[in-house]
Amino acid sequence: MNRIDSLFSALKSEGRPAMIAYITGGDPTIQVSAKIALSLEAAGVDLLELGIPFSDPLADGATIQAAAGRAIAAGATVAGILDLVREIRSSSQIPIVLFTYLNPVYVYGFERFQTDACAAGADGLLLLDLPPQEAARNAELSSDHGLKTIRLIAPTTPPERLKKIIESAEGFIYYVSREGVTGEQSSLSLDIAERVAAIRSLTTVPVAVGFGISTPDQASTVAALADGVVVGSAIVRQIGELSHLPDLPERIGEFVRPISEAIRRVHLSH
Repeated sequence: MNRIDSLFSALKSEGRPAMIAYITGGDPTIQVSAKIALSLEAAGVDLLELGIPFSDPLADGATIQAAAGRAIAAGATVAGILDLVREIRSSSQIPIVLFTYLNPVYVYGFERFQTDACAAGADGLLLLDLPPQEAARNAELSSDHGLKTIRLIAPTTPPERLKKIIESAEGFIYYVSREGVTGEQSSLSLDIAERVAAIRSLTTVPVAVGFGISTPDQASTVAALADGVVVGSAIVRQIGELSHLPDLPERIGEFVRPISEAIRRVHLSH
Protein backbone atom coordinates (compact mmCIF):
# COMPACT_ATOMS: atom_id res chain seq x y z
CA MET A 1 0.00 0.00 0.00
CA ASN A 2 1.17 3.53 -0.82
CA ARG A 3 2.53 5.36 2.25
CA ILE A 4 -0.10 8.10 1.92
CA ASP A 5 -2.97 5.59 1.98
CA SER A 6 -1.35 3.71 4.86
CA LEU A 7 -0.99 6.93 6.85
CA PHE A 8 -4.59 8.09 6.47
CA SER A 9 -5.88 4.58 7.17
CA ALA A 10 -3.86 4.46 10.41
CA LEU A 11 -4.93 7.97 11.44
CA LYS A 12 -8.58 7.15 10.78
CA SER A 13 -8.36 4.21 13.17
CA GLU A 14 -6.67 6.51 15.71
CA GLY A 15 -9.37 9.13 15.17
CA ARG A 16 -7.01 12.01 14.56
CA PRO A 17 -6.14 14.31 11.63
CA ALA A 18 -2.77 14.48 9.87
CA MET A 19 -0.18 17.18 10.39
CA ILE A 20 1.19 18.02 6.94
CA ALA A 21 4.19 20.31 6.53
CA TYR A 22 5.47 22.00 3.38
CA ILE A 23 9.08 22.99 2.81
CA THR A 24 10.86 24.09 -0.36
CA GLY A 25 13.44 21.46 -1.28
CA GLY A 26 16.98 22.82 -1.34
CA ASP A 27 16.26 25.79 0.94
CA PRO A 28 18.78 26.71 2.23
CA THR A 29 20.67 23.68 0.79
CA ILE A 30 19.84 20.09 -0.15
CA GLN A 31 21.80 18.76 2.82
CA VAL A 32 20.08 21.03 5.33
CA SER A 33 16.66 20.30 3.78
CA ALA A 34 17.15 16.62 4.54
CA LYS A 35 17.91 17.42 8.18
CA ILE A 36 14.89 19.74 8.38
CA ALA A 37 12.64 16.97 7.01
CA LEU A 38 13.80 14.56 9.73
CA SER A 39 13.42 17.25 12.39
CA LEU A 40 9.85 17.89 11.21
CA GLU A 41 9.02 14.21 11.50
CA ALA A 42 10.49 14.12 15.02
CA ALA A 43 8.30 17.15 15.86
CA GLY A 44 5.11 15.27 14.93
CA VAL A 45 4.71 15.90 11.20
CA ASP A 46 2.88 12.98 9.54
CA LEU A 47 3.35 13.83 5.86
CA LEU A 48 5.86 16.03 4.06
CA GLU A 49 5.07 18.20 1.06
CA LEU A 50 8.39 18.84 -0.65
CA GLY A 51 8.46 21.73 -3.08
CA ILE A 52 10.53 21.48 -6.25
CA PRO A 53 11.68 25.09 -6.70
CA PHE A 54 10.55 26.89 -9.86
CA SER A 55 11.52 30.36 -11.04
CA ASP A 56 7.92 31.46 -11.72
CA PRO A 57 5.75 30.05 -8.89
CA LEU A 58 2.44 31.70 -9.75
CA ALA A 59 0.39 30.19 -6.89
CA ASP A 60 2.88 31.14 -4.21
CA GLY A 61 3.17 34.28 -2.13
CA ALA A 62 6.32 36.22 -1.32
CA THR A 63 7.56 33.80 1.37
CA ILE A 64 7.62 30.67 -0.79
CA GLN A 65 8.73 32.63 -3.87
CA ALA A 66 11.75 33.80 -1.88
CA ALA A 67 12.45 30.23 -0.73
CA ALA A 68 12.37 28.99 -4.34
CA GLY A 69 14.80 31.76 -5.27
CA ARG A 70 17.16 30.81 -2.43
CA ALA A 71 17.04 27.12 -3.37
CA ILE A 72 17.69 27.76 -7.06
CA ALA A 73 20.56 30.12 -6.18
CA ALA A 74 22.01 27.34 -4.00
CA GLY A 75 21.95 24.98 -6.99
CA ALA A 76 18.72 23.03 -6.47
CA THR A 77 17.50 21.14 -9.56
CA VAL A 78 14.78 18.57 -10.17
CA ALA A 79 17.42 15.81 -10.06
CA GLY A 80 18.78 17.33 -6.84
CA ILE A 81 15.35 17.22 -5.19
CA LEU A 82 15.00 13.55 -6.15
CA ASP A 83 18.38 12.99 -4.50
CA LEU A 84 16.96 14.77 -1.46
CA VAL A 85 14.03 12.33 -1.41
CA ARG A 86 16.52 9.43 -1.47
CA GLU A 87 18.45 11.03 1.38
CA ILE A 88 15.29 11.36 3.50
CA ARG A 89 14.31 7.78 2.62
CA SER A 90 17.63 6.44 3.91
CA SER A 91 16.36 7.08 7.45
CA SER A 92 12.61 7.77 7.26
CA GLN A 93 9.40 6.33 5.86
CA ILE A 94 7.41 9.58 6.17
CA PRO A 95 5.05 9.94 3.17
CA ILE A 96 6.41 12.50 0.69
CA VAL A 97 4.35 14.48 -1.85
CA LEU A 98 6.31 16.40 -4.47
CA PHE A 99 4.72 19.81 -4.92
CA THR A 100 5.59 21.78 -8.05
CA TYR A 101 4.58 23.23 -11.40
CA LEU A 102 4.32 21.53 -14.77
CA ASN A 103 7.29 23.29 -16.36
CA PRO A 104 10.15 21.73 -14.33
CA VAL A 105 8.60 18.27 -14.73
CA TYR A 106 8.17 18.62 -18.50
CA VAL A 107 11.72 19.88 -18.91
CA TYR A 108 12.96 16.84 -16.98
CA GLY A 109 10.68 14.55 -19.02
CA PHE A 110 7.29 13.68 -17.57
CA GLU A 111 7.44 9.90 -17.80
CA ARG A 112 11.07 9.85 -16.70
CA PHE A 113 10.21 12.13 -13.79
CA GLN A 114 7.40 9.89 -12.57
CA THR A 115 9.59 6.79 -12.82
CA ASP A 116 12.57 8.43 -11.11
CA ALA A 117 10.46 10.10 -8.41
CA CYS A 118 8.79 6.83 -7.53
CA ALA A 119 12.14 5.01 -7.50
CA ALA A 120 13.58 7.71 -5.22
CA GLY A 121 10.80 7.10 -2.71
CA ALA A 122 8.21 9.79 -3.40
CA ASP A 123 4.57 8.82 -2.82
CA GLY A 124 2.52 11.54 -4.50
CA LEU A 125 2.65 14.42 -6.94
CA LEU A 126 0.76 17.70 -6.79
CA LEU A 127 1.09 19.85 -9.91
CA LEU A 128 -0.30 23.27 -9.08
CA ASP A 129 -0.96 24.36 -12.65
CA LEU A 130 -2.21 21.14 -14.27
CA PRO A 131 -6.01 21.18 -14.72
CA PRO A 132 -7.55 17.67 -14.43
CA GLN A 133 -9.11 17.94 -17.88
CA GLU A 134 -5.66 18.46 -19.40
CA ALA A 135 -4.26 15.47 -17.52
CA ALA A 136 -7.11 13.35 -18.87
CA ARG A 137 -6.19 14.26 -22.46
CA ASN A 138 -2.54 13.27 -22.11
CA ALA A 139 -1.65 9.59 -21.70
CA GLU A 140 1.82 10.51 -20.44
CA LEU A 141 0.24 12.26 -17.47
CA SER A 142 -1.51 9.09 -16.31
CA SER A 143 -0.62 8.04 -12.78
CA ASP A 144 0.50 4.46 -13.42
CA HIS A 145 3.98 4.90 -11.96
CA GLY A 146 3.03 4.50 -8.31
CA LEU A 147 2.70 8.22 -7.50
CA LYS A 148 -0.65 9.30 -6.15
CA THR A 149 -2.22 12.22 -8.01
CA ILE A 150 -3.06 14.87 -5.41
CA ARG A 151 -5.72 17.35 -6.55
CA LEU A 152 -6.34 20.93 -5.46
CA ILE A 153 -9.82 22.32 -4.88
CA ALA A 154 -10.38 26.05 -4.36
CA PRO A 155 -13.25 27.97 -2.72
CA THR A 156 -14.20 29.20 -6.20
CA THR A 157 -14.39 25.71 -7.79
CA PRO A 158 -17.90 25.34 -9.30
CA PRO A 159 -19.95 22.19 -8.48
CA GLU A 160 -19.53 20.46 -11.85
CA ARG A 161 -15.78 20.99 -11.86
CA LEU A 162 -15.63 19.89 -8.23
CA LYS A 163 -17.10 16.50 -9.19
CA LYS A 164 -14.64 16.09 -12.07
CA ILE A 165 -11.64 16.89 -9.85
CA ILE A 166 -12.80 14.53 -7.12
CA GLU A 167 -13.22 11.67 -9.61
CA SER A 168 -9.48 11.68 -10.35
CA ALA A 169 -8.23 12.47 -6.83
CA GLU A 170 -5.97 10.02 -5.02
CA GLY A 171 -4.21 9.93 -1.66
CA PHE A 172 -5.88 13.05 -0.30
CA ILE A 173 -7.57 16.16 -1.63
CA TYR A 174 -5.91 19.50 -0.88
CA TYR A 175 -8.60 22.08 -0.18
CA VAL A 176 -7.24 25.60 -0.57
CA SER A 177 -9.02 27.46 2.23
CA ARG A 178 -9.08 30.85 0.53
CA GLU A 179 -8.53 32.61 -2.78
CA GLY A 180 -5.16 34.04 -3.75
CA VAL A 181 -1.60 32.88 -3.23
CA THR A 182 0.07 31.03 -0.35
CA GLY A 183 0.96 32.98 2.79
CA GLU A 184 0.24 33.37 6.48
CA GLN A 185 -3.08 34.90 7.52
CA SER A 186 -4.28 36.46 10.75
CA SER A 187 -7.73 34.86 10.40
CA LEU A 188 -9.23 31.78 8.78
CA SER A 189 -11.92 31.66 6.12
CA LEU A 190 -15.38 31.30 7.65
CA ASP A 191 -16.71 28.69 5.21
CA ILE A 192 -14.09 25.94 5.64
CA ALA A 193 -16.50 23.61 7.47
CA GLU A 194 -19.18 24.00 4.81
CA ARG A 195 -16.77 23.50 1.90
CA VAL A 196 -15.06 20.47 3.42
CA ALA A 197 -18.46 18.90 4.14
CA ALA A 198 -19.48 19.46 0.50
CA ILE A 199 -16.33 17.72 -0.73
CA ARG A 200 -16.77 14.87 1.75
CA SER A 201 -20.30 14.26 0.52
CA LEU A 202 -18.85 13.26 -2.86
CA THR A 203 -15.83 11.15 -1.89
CA THR A 204 -14.16 8.95 0.70
CA VAL A 205 -10.72 10.37 -0.19
CA PRO A 206 -9.33 12.27 2.85
CA VAL A 207 -9.52 16.07 2.72
CA ALA A 208 -6.62 18.22 3.94
CA VAL A 209 -6.91 22.00 4.31
CA GLY A 210 -4.10 24.48 3.72
CA PHE A 211 -3.16 28.06 2.73
CA GLY A 212 -2.67 30.53 5.54
CA ILE A 213 -2.59 28.25 8.60
CA SER A 214 0.28 29.37 10.82
CA THR A 215 -0.52 29.08 14.54
CA PRO A 216 -1.47 26.25 16.93
CA ASP A 217 -4.93 27.80 17.44
CA GLN A 218 -5.61 28.03 13.70
CA ALA A 219 -4.32 24.49 13.18
CA SER A 220 -6.53 23.16 15.97
CA THR A 221 -9.62 24.87 14.51
CA VAL A 222 -9.01 23.39 11.04
CA ALA A 223 -8.07 19.97 12.45
CA ALA A 224 -11.59 19.62 13.88
CA LEU A 225 -13.02 20.05 10.37
CA ALA A 226 -10.68 18.10 8.09
CA ASP A 227 -8.59 14.92 7.78
CA GLY A 228 -5.36 16.89 7.56
CA VAL A 229 -3.91 20.35 8.18
CA VAL A 230 -1.22 21.81 5.91
CA VAL A 231 1.25 24.34 7.30
CA GLY A 232 3.69 25.80 4.79
CA SER A 233 4.49 29.51 4.63
CA ALA A 234 4.94 29.85 8.40
CA ILE A 235 7.60 27.10 8.35
CA VAL A 236 9.26 28.44 5.21
CA ARG A 237 9.44 31.93 6.72
CA GLN A 238 11.22 30.52 9.77
CA ILE A 239 13.70 28.71 7.51
CA GLY A 240 14.43 31.97 5.69
CA GLU A 241 14.88 33.97 8.89
CA LEU A 242 17.01 31.37 10.72
CA SER A 243 18.95 29.88 7.79
CA HIS A 244 22.24 31.33 9.07
CA LEU A 245 22.04 29.32 12.31
CA PRO A 246 23.89 26.00 12.61
CA ASP A 247 21.00 24.47 14.56
CA LEU A 248 18.39 25.47 11.94
CA PRO A 249 16.76 21.98 11.70
CA GLU A 250 16.29 21.81 15.46
CA ARG A 251 14.86 25.35 15.53
CA ILE A 252 12.31 24.42 12.86
CA GLY A 253 11.34 21.35 14.85
CA GLU A 254 10.80 23.53 17.94
CA PHE A 255 8.61 25.92 15.93
CA VAL A 256 6.45 23.14 14.50
CA ARG A 257 6.03 20.99 17.62
CA PRO A 258 3.31 23.16 19.28
CA ILE A 259 1.34 23.16 16.01
CA SER A 260 1.65 19.37 15.71
CA GLU A 261 0.60 18.93 19.32
CA ALA A 262 -2.45 21.15 18.81
CA ILE A 263 -3.52 19.01 15.84
CA ARG A 264 -2.89 15.74 17.71
CA ARG A 265 -5.15 16.85 20.56
CA VAL A 266 -8.12 16.99 18.18
CA HIS A 267 -10.21 13.83 18.00
CA LEU A 268 -12.06 13.38 14.73
CA SER A 269 -15.78 12.94 15.21
CA HIS A 270 -16.54 12.13 11.56
